Amino acid sequence: MVEILLVEDDESVNRGITFSMEKEGYHVYSCQNLQEAKRAMQEQYPDILLCDVNLPDGSGLELVSMVRAGGNAFIICLTARDQETDQVMGYGAGADDYITKPFSLSVLSLKIRAYLERRAGIKKNRILSGRITVELDTMKVFRQGQEISLTRNEWKLLKLFLENSGRILSKNQILEQLFDADGNFVDGNTVAVNVNRLREKIEPDKSKPVYIKNIRGLGYIWSQETRYA
Repeated sequence: MVEILLVEDDESVNRGITFSMEKEGYHVYSCQNLQEAKRAMQEQYPDILLCDVNLPDGSGLELVSMVRAGGNAFIICLTARDQETDQVMGYGAGADDYITKPFSLSVLSLKIRAYLERRAGIKKNRILSGRITVELDTMKVFRQGQEISLTRNEWKLLKLFLENSGRILSKNQILEQLFDADGNFVDGNTVAVNVNRLREKIEPDKSKPVYIKNIRGLGYIWSQETRYA
């Protein structure tokens, strides 16, 4: 059985993650601070570490470094801060990935499942959502079996939504992903323009979107369930 060490001081978040992961069939050691986590590691070394960066008795990055030094666990940092420095420090300490709160439990589950499939040597090259199929190797997109031609930004936007299904993405978060790699300026209107263009290509009726929905004042959300195949 896959052993998960969860270190999260927010009781409700901790309960939600624990319930979701145990429902998936994993065994979860649930802790709320560094000391509890260190004691748990004496009993069982985890296959996966889910660790809050900010803990009441210190930095979760200390635990990340310890786990990374001791083996090949898959490490995901949980953080309430969406700052590049936090991400850099997490990766520097040995984290494999990070999720910024609030996050979708389905996204967390997908990340863990993808890791376990990679570890088992199972390579999945397609993303399925509703009647949309994305082939990652060839960068081809199909709607109801018909191939759709996307621009580079539309492809990046679609992939971003699919990888974060069920999670609200702000315009700033989307802009960070669409920003021109050559450093050319991209303004805020670019998000709305690209979302509208993508809707024209994937939605049955773009005036009544079933995939990309607006969340007033917050951003956009991919509302359909996503899975890898």
